Amino acid sequence: MTDQEEPTIEPGSATATDLTRLPDLADTATLPAPRRRARRHFLRKMVRLAGPYWSSTQKWQIRGATLLLLVLTMGQVGLTVWGSYWNRALFDALEQRSVRGVLVQVGVFALIFVISIGVTAAHLMVKRWLQLDWRRWLTYRLVGRWMESGRHYRLLFSAGEHDNPDGRIAEDIRITTESAIALAHSLVFSLLILGSFVEILWSVSGTIRVPGTTIDVPGYMVPLAIVYALAGSALGWVFGRPLVRTTNALQTAEATFRFALARARERSEAIALIHGEPMERRGAAARFAQIVRDWDRQSLAFMGIVSFSTAYGALLPVFPVLVAAPQYIAGAMTLGVLMQAAQAFQRLTSALSWPVDNLGEIARCRASADRVLSLYQDMRRLDAEARTPNRHRIFFGVSDRPRLVIEDLCIAEPAGRILLEHFSIEVHRGERVLITGHPTVTASLFKVIGGLWPWGTGRVLLPGEGSVFFMTQRPFLPEGSLRDALCYPRPGNAFGDASIRRALECAGLAWLLPRLDQHDHWEHVLPLRAQQRLSFARALLLRPGWIFMEEATGAFDPKGEKMILEMLHRELPDTALLTISFHPGLERLHDRKIVLDWIGEARQLFPAPADGA
Repeated sequence: MTDQEEPTIEPGSATATDLTRLPDLADTATLPAPRRRARRHFLRKMVRLAGPYWSSTQKWQIRGATLLLLVLTMGQVGLTVWGSYWNRALFDALEQRSVRGVLVQVGVFALIFVISIGVTAAHLMVKRWLQLDWRRWLTYRLVGRWMESGRHYRLLFSAGEHDNPDGRIAEDIRITTESAIALAHSLVFSLLILGSFVEILWSVSGTIRVPGTTIDVPGYMVPLAIVYALAGSALGWVFGRPLVRTTNALQTAEATFRFALARARERSEAIALIHGEPMERRGAAARFAQIVRDWDRQSLAFMGIVSFSTAYGALLPVFPVLVAAPQYIAGAMTLGVLMQAAQAFQRLTSALSWPVDNLGEIARCRASADRVLSLYQDMRRLDAEARTPNRHRIFFGVSDRPRLVIEDLCIAEPAGRILLEHFSIEVHRGERVLITGHPTVTASLFKVIGGLWPWGTGRVLLPGEGSVFFMTQRPFLPEGSLRDALCYPRPGNAFGDASIRRALECAGLAWLLPRLDQHDHWEHVLPLRAQQRLSFARALLLRPGWIFMEEATGAFDPKGEKMILEMLHRELPDTALLTISFHPGLERLHDRKIVLDWIGEARQLFPAPADGA
């Protein structure tokens, strides 16, 4: 080997690395629509997101359950109407002091009671099945999009309101589906009650003459009920409007608090080692203080609507009796008719007051649905950007031959600052390439080849033959058995015991063989060096055509690092290896070395210098 350096890339000049050369790439993303416009089109977006559920592969089962829910709701309304006439007959029998009449009504009530239990139980089961099935469908749909093509990672760098996606999927979808179906049922029930009891109230309230005139008003209690309900709804909406805003803010603060606690749990070892508990406590206290502030604002909003609802509800049973009392005193209606009129008035006003009565639940459902929709819309924007040609996006494709090709690559940060430019390389099957230089640049190149970093320009053509396996400094080890962690991302039964034994022995982990089927938190149980060895064992099981490592041997000592790489060369001789490492002495294990310096300076050394320069 020689020390001759063969520059194949022109270093960027001062003007070439001007930070204003590329625009702010984060700003080139389609920004979220203004809030006012989003609110106008909320229902349309909701239908676009949730509507396909009723047209999914199980559409006939879903539509059948929806129809059955409607029929059972109509049955509930029918029982309510029946109960109204039973109430009238009972009070008429009491007014007539008829023992036989009272006993007959007791029997009728028993029948209504039994049927009501059956209908209510069936209605509850069908409604809960729909709520869970819709949640399942929507959860699978969002998780499928989120955990595909690196969207979960690219979302971190894209514009939009998609913080805490795990909370949006786990909690906000649950609230949205449960509340939406419950609200839809109560709305249909109220509309059917409205139609049924308008007729009842009109027929039983009779006609009243306006005092001092000869004008008769038929069914006078109907317009009174409508005026009472509309006035109450208008005032309730005024008192309840702040509840929508404060509920949304509180749910966002709660989600942020949960996310921070979950992150602290995941990084508990690092926090404990550097004694970061006081800082975490202060951060948790600050986030909970925001919850307290939003809670207090919501409490004030609740106070207004609850105070009004209490006064409104207290007056409701008394008002219709007082209004109908003149008819009863004049002998125009019996006691039973009076009670039926009062009950019909209450039913009618309750149906008309549906928006006010459900204002809190509507606010809760709207806030959660907004959070789910914003995540869904931001993922759709990511897909649209990926499909749209953009001169500020790196092009990804597949080579027609077994080689990795990078042409005139420029890597930039999401804000537009250039990290590397005019970088080209071609790696063939079986080559060993060492990549070193500035950690920020090398880490960005690793993400570019992995398809996670689209910011910049140029072309990346992945090999047309052979899978690509990426090894990070800290491999991901899912919770479960050690076998599952080793075979990830394949299932635990994808490889035979002989292959697993061979892989562990070659990686220096034979001591873990007795624990293959034990369940544990392996990221916390195993030291980092053992985790990195486990990643090499994975590579031996998967036998990829291309391996790209980013400090995957960072926890090894020089001797151990040399031995594990030699083992990899021996076991996978036809596999191309691209190694990002900053350890000295690795040049002899590679065919060439590439140095990627900060902001555009790149050097390729052919072959790798013998002295490790």
